[in-house]
Amino acid sequence: MGRISKKRKEALSKLDLSKVYTLAEACNLVKEISTTKFDASVDLSVRLGVDPRKANQMVRGTVALPHGTGKDVRVLVLCTPDKEEEAKAAGADHVGLDEYIEKIKGGWTDIDVIVTTPSCMGKVGALGRVLGPRGLMPNPKTGTVTMEVGKAVEEVKAGKIDFKVDKFGIVHAGVGKVGFSGDKIFDNANELMQTLVKLKPSSAKGTYMRSIYLSSTMSPSIQIDAKSIGA
Repeated sequence: MGRISKKRKEALSKLDLSKVYTLAEACNLVKEISTTKFDASVDLSVRLGVDPRKANQMVRGTVALPHGTGKDVRVLVLCTPDKEEEAKAAGADHVGLDEYIEKIKGGWTDIDVIVTTPSCMGKVGALGRVLGPRGLMPNPKTGTVTMEVGKAVEEVKAGKIDFKVDKFGIVHAGVGKVGFSGDKIFDNANELMQTLVKLKPSSAKGTYMRSIYLSSTMSPSIQIDAKSIGA
């Protein structure tokens, strides 16, 4: 068995592993148990009582985090020339079409979000093998396939994120940075949780929120009481 580092021991000393915390308590505690020298990400993991193999129990959506993600999101807009100025004015990092299609085919994926228009999906769809596994494929359901490319870019830059339950029934999402105040982490996490509550499939039976954990990069996980967020 590997040795536990001094920083890990210090973090664990502040955390009662037998306790289930409220969301507000966890959002303050995660700052105390983070030991990285960089501004670590704060992540929420929620195990839902759904069967993702059934189409009527698939939970996915978008949420605008009140205080953003704390991350500089790199956005590529794949569009026709008539939409390029709109995309650039909104703050897109890369704008174009054919030249970026070729770059992506060559393996370039140095971006976080891709926004495109319906008319360009024929070309973008051919990139499925590259973009799909990386979670970069634009989708109308997440607002990244739209004629309003400027609005889509602004929303993503402001903190709009998309989430999707994985094959194990778990939703993972970043809700800020350790450098945020506890109140800001709480606001972001609570916004995601309330969105998940609203998205509960009518066909889901039994307990919907099975378990909730909050953690930062390389920190221990803090278990959260689902009752503290009204689940």
